[in-house]
Amino acid sequence: MEHALSPATLARLRRPRPYPAVSVLTPTHRRERGSGQDPVRLRNVVAEARKRLESDPAVSRDRRADVEAQLDRALSEVDLTHAEDGLVIFAAPGEHQVWSLARTVPERVVLSDTFLTRNLVAAQAAERPFWVLSVSADRVTLWSGGPDRVVEANSGDFPLDRARPNFDAERQMRIGDSPSTFRDEGTRQFLREADTAMTAILREQPRPLYITGEQAALSLMEEVGSVARCGVHVRHGGLAHGGPDAVWQAVGPVLEAESTRGTSSVVRELTSARGHRNYAAGLDELWQNAREGRVRLLAVEENYRAVVRDYGEHLVPAAAGDLDAREDIVDEIVEQCLETGAEVRFVPDGTLSDSDGIAGVLRY
Repeated sequence: MEHALSPATLARLRRPRPYPAVSVLTPTHRRERGSGQDPVRLRNVVAEARKRLESDPAVSRDRRADVEAQLDRALSEVDLTHAEDGLVIFAAPGEHQVWSLARTVPERVVLSDTFLTRNLVAAQAAERPFWVLSVSADRVTLWSGGPDRVVEANSGDFPLDRARPNFDAERQMRIGDSPSTFRDEGTRQFLREADTAMTAILREQPRPLYITGEQAALSLMEEVGSVARCGVHVRHGGLAHGGPDAVWQAVGPVLEAESTRGTSSVVRELTSARGHRNYAAGLDELWQNAREGRVRLLAVEENYRAVVRDYGEHLVPAAAGDLDAREDIVDEIVEQCLETGAEVRFVPDGTLSDSDGIAGVLRY
């Protein structure tokens, strides 16, 4: 199952496909919280997709067989024991993908000439992905992080390994092993290579960067390259050889502190926008302004959801499953804002209680 959505991957997903490109979405549950219903729900929604394929006169028999085979392959890759909050399956002639999302999705089946990507985009924005680079003299590992975990990212040239230099015992006694190691030219070259590799990744997938290591390693990274100057330093050695739990425990408090500061900054911007009359709040206003490309900053409460019916001039509340109901209108607004270059920030529930859970700063 896929987790990390890069701009290049999103561009590939959005390109037109031969009809039918099938998108299957279903909410899932983490661990034991209602997870017993997930297999049944998944089977039912895939069965609905098959039914739609069989009843569509625009789908030839050969093409239907191809897409159904892709759905079967996708199902074999689903691992509900490691489910998150949403599951998305894409299937088209000759291809399939399975995406696990840390954000719930509405249950639905869509047949079109493109995949339905807006829920992936919103989930990626809500997840606020980041990189963690763990540095030592003989190994540099890269971790991909989200709201509640990090996983090792075998991206680019990472992990980087190097045979540890063997200094003579007399020198080690004189100045100590660790300082000697980080004054060694071989170590400098090794960390320079790590800097080059990380620079390439940030160019393709820009994210906030956290760099862990002992102080000597962090100082040398800053001296030999550029990524350490734009990243947040976390003084914690041993993580280049450690596991994801140890890395998460080291960076978790830093992330929490930064999130608190970020939320306060968003609230200040919204308050200032009210005074300058370039403020919008509520689904109706944000939906209209998002379509016009007027939103500069969008703030959304983390678990805010709404089901509406679009009457053109206004959105009105609706019940899930109602005819013509739009069950993911918040995700649509998020994607539309990102498409027009807006900054999207998810904030804790209750932060925007006076704005119905969603607010924005307008460009004009």
